[in-house]
Amino acid sequence: MSDIKKLIECVPNFSEGRNLEKIEKIVDSFRGREGVKLLDYQRDKDHNRLVVTVIGEPEKLKIAVINAIQAAIELIDLRKHKGQHPRMGAVDVVPFIPLGNVSMAEAVNVSKEVAGIVSERFGLPVFLYEEAAVRPERKNIAEIRKGQFEGMADKVKQPEWTPDYGPGKIHPSAGVTAIGARMPLIAFNVNLDTDKLEIADSIARKVRNISGGLRFCKGIGIEMHERGYVQVSMNMTDFTRTALYRVFELIKIEALRYGVNIIGSEIIGVVPMAAMIDTAAYYLRLENFSIEQVLENSLLEFIP
Repeated sequence: MSDIKKLIECVPNFSEGRNLEKIEKIVDSFRGREGVKLLDYQRDKDHNRLVVTVIGEPEKLKIAVINAIQAAIELIDLRKHKGQHPRMGAVDVVPFIPLGNVSMAEAVNVSKEVAGIVSERFGLPVFLYEEAAVRPERKNIAEIRKGQFEGMADKVKQPEWTPDYGPGKIHPSAGVTAIGARMPLIAFNVNLDTDKLEIADSIARKVRNISGGLRFCKGIGIEMHERGYVQVSMNMTDFTRTALYRVFELIKIEALRYGVNIIGSEIIGVVPMAAMIDTAAYYLRLENFSIEQVLENSLLEFIP
């Protein structure tokens, strides 16, 4: 393993999905950098959010992420931000995911190093979350984000919500940021042929784990104004134990009670190949199928 490069994935979420000039300036932080590869970036006007997927060698990735955070702080003003996705910061969340030859402990260390630098350099309050969390109530990003940007100024004054790094008050225009480490998740959205947000909200409550649904599923209803429909927006935190097809079929069942149909779905960012193979095997009713039968999977053995 010693000749294998250490690699970490990072999927920072920025609160800007409409201004292309600002988006490109943020993404430029990851372009053309030795030891860093930009895999994907997707913006959504209704969510008003940018999701970037990048991998790199730990030290070089740290520098690129810090530069992107600086760009976002300079370009995004949360006091003027409106969007359907919950948010608390110009840089809303920055997860580090261990990949090649990297342990979770190393990813946690990288997240803490970045948190320390950006809090000191930019006066940005930072919460540690998921595997980097130092308090159990801060493990779940949804708990940290409650109150959003508008309520965060009062929230951080509470002793139990003092930021882990940085000042005890929000950045006036950039709010607060959560930085942490986690295993890979899949951002999976299912679109419904209705414009009634209450239907998407109801279905989200049925499928998400916190309200009695499927384990390893987090979900909310989102109103997609520009497209004229609503969406069940989800994070699947362990696709090996709650498959994509399982949550898709449950949403289909719950939608029927309202006379609503699924009109499509989308994956934000990159996705593990195994998750798609698992879903294809289910719908094709393949017998005794395994990932070893996928040609591209075998070819990976020849990539240094």
